[in-house]
Amino acid sequence: MKNLFVLLLTSIALAAPLVGAQQPVSLMTNNSPPYADDQLPEQGMAVEIVQHVFSRTDYQSSVSIENWSRAIEGAEIGVYDGLAAAWYSDERAETLLFSEPYLSSELILVKLRSDPRPYNTLAQISGKRLGVRADYAYGVDFSQVPGLRLVEENHLIQNLLNLVNGRVDLVIGDRRTVVMQLNTYLQDRLTRFEVVSSDLPSVARHVAASRSFEGHEDMIAAFNRALAEAKQDGSVDAIIKKWDEKYSEL
Repeated sequence: MKNLFVLLLTSIALAAPLVGAQQPVSLMTNNSPPYADDQLPEQGMAVEIVQHVFSRTDYQSSVSIENWSRAIEGAEIGVYDGLAAAWYSDERAETLLFSEPYLSSELILVKLRSDPRPYNTLAQISGKRLGVRADYAYGVDFSQVPGLRLVEENHLIQNLLNLVNGRVDLVIGDRRTVVMQLNTYLQDRLTRFEVVSSDLPSVARHVAASRSFEGHEDMIAAFNRALAEAKQDGSVDAIIKKWDEKYSEL
């Protein structure tokens, strides 16, 4: 009788949900230092913020870093639950539900100092060759710039090398990423580059859940609530400040 009672209690315990258990969420992002990189502490700046925010929810996030086309395709078709560091676009919003922005980025144009021409407005880059990254949502309608030719590469460093070698006239990129790439790979040629003060918009990074992921609305709502709390208590700003001390100035 005693053994039967023990077995009954054990069965009830196994059937009952674990108190405080967190629902796993698999996220992907592309390799984009300093925001996401397996070689960096905490997998990078953006990933550290995302993991910090999710730690305040009932979700346990894991982040894998892949090339961008694989990351976004995997999220859109539901192979992964979502993206950890996505820029918003209306096209992406058809298959992804975006969180509130957790990090703002400044877009800049980079030219060679030997080029004396000003590029302070988008109109001034008409007829030029602009190095861009494939599949990136810059939030700029380049089709409105007459004669502008977009030269696509998979990695920013390829665009910067194209600039050095005369294959493009300008490169567009995120300030932190540009600073890190130049200091890592082209430090001996830093003085050849110049940042252009332009009218480019700022862009924001979001968590984006696949709309095919069951409970995607609840997950994004939980992230948004935790993000608001983390912004209010200053913990997100502390993470940003820590990284910006390394990767904000050229």
